[in-house]
Amino acid sequence: MPWVDDYKKKLVSAENAVADIKSGDRIYISGNAATPYVLMKALASRKDELKDIELVHVLLVGKDPLSSREMIGHFRHNSLFVGPADRQAINEGRADYIPIFLHQIPNLFYSGQMPLDVALIHTSPPDEHGFMSLGVEVLASKAAVEKAKVVITQVNEKMPRILGDSFVHVSRVDKVVEISEELPQLEKKPFTEVERKIGHSIAALIEEGSTLQLGIGGIPDAVLSALNGKMELGVHTEMVSDGVMDAIESGIVTGARKSFHPNKVILTFILGSKNLYEYVDNNPIFEAHPTDYTNHPFNVSRNDKMIAINSAIEVDISGQVCSDSIGTYIYSGFGGQVDFIRGAAHSKGGKPIIALPSTAKQGEMSRIVPYLKQGAGVVTTRADVKYIITEYGVAYLHGKNLQERTIALINIAHPDFRDDLIKEAKNRNLLR
Repeated sequence: MPWVDDYKKKLVSAENAVADIKSGDRIYISGNAATPYVLMKALASRKDELKDIELVHVLLVGKDPLSSREMIGHFRHNSLFVGPADRQAINEGRADYIPIFLHQIPNLFYSGQMPLDVALIHTSPPDEHGFMSLGVEVLASKAAVEKAKVVITQVNEKMPRILGDSFVHVSRVDKVVEISEELPQLEKKPFTEVERKIGHSIAALIEEGSTLQLGIGGIPDAVLSALNGKMELGVHTEMVSDGVMDAIESGIVTGARKSFHPNKVILTFILGSKNLYEYVDNNPIFEAHPTDYTNHPFNVSRNDKMIAINSAIEVDISGQVCSDSIGTYIYSGFGGQVDFIRGAAHSKGGKPIIALPSTAKQGEMSRIVPYLKQGAGVVTTRADVKYIITEYGVAYLHGKNLQERTIALINIAHPDFRDDLIKEAKNRNLLR
């Protein structure tokens, strides 16, 4: 096995691994539970030697040593999806945000639009053939590995080996740093009564043999809890969390009737508990693919009865969905919402769903609004929207005119805000 000698030659300390990174480099960093903290800390220790480093990534999990104010002039984030690690820096103007559909990110690297000098990734140990799995996040990391001039991997014995289009051979990497650290975990919280009601409304739309796209949090968990007796469901999703594992174990999800990748759970990243990471390790039920495959609307639509469940920050009375910002304050990103909404819309028997509680701030403000906040971005357009669901019911908007949409959305708004919504709608001649 000649790769073994090659691997040993590439073994270095974290400090040595990042020693050749130079000012002005563009660096891709893998994210979510595959965020390479050891390499990032080593890079942060070199801040006084470096300037104008661009850091490209999707969602980073945990505390980011490269986004603090003392890093100004040395490192600048250029985020493809915003999270807690870089949200403050972006909204203070110390970092940048790229609005983009998740399925289009790999092509930024493949096309040469965004050339990469270095890729910092986080992988499993190599198998007997010298292949390391990208583990709990494939996303755009595979494209970054294939196009970056230099690839540095943090090899973690605790990283699960996820099957699919998710492997990097030892020969492709330039430096290897071995570690043994638990992956970041996401605590599963019980869903609220509001989320339970929303989950039941969504579950009522799901037929046997459907394929689900689920995110994380109370609403997806509430949907799965309401699906007792609904058998042979499939999963084709951006993210897998503990809820999917539980649904497989309970027999709700089998994948037997999927029209695309039957008997498989298709995903691009995994985020959850230690139990989940152990469950997916080398488990042939799961296949991880890059986002240009998993999230491509065409591939999503190849699943008959595709049910896409996504959330929003606010929805206006015409059906425009804002889910990446609160006014001008950037909160997250486009992610895969539009990818799956459009894919489900083109699926045979598919149902694209936006689900959200009717209020925010402990009931002080409505999330069904007459106008989106000034500066808010439209992620899912009113032409893309079909189902909007709150704890007060389901509004079906496809093919409806503005007055019909307004009535349907006011009917699922919180009762405390309906009179104001009616007044605003009349002022705009949306209600006769």
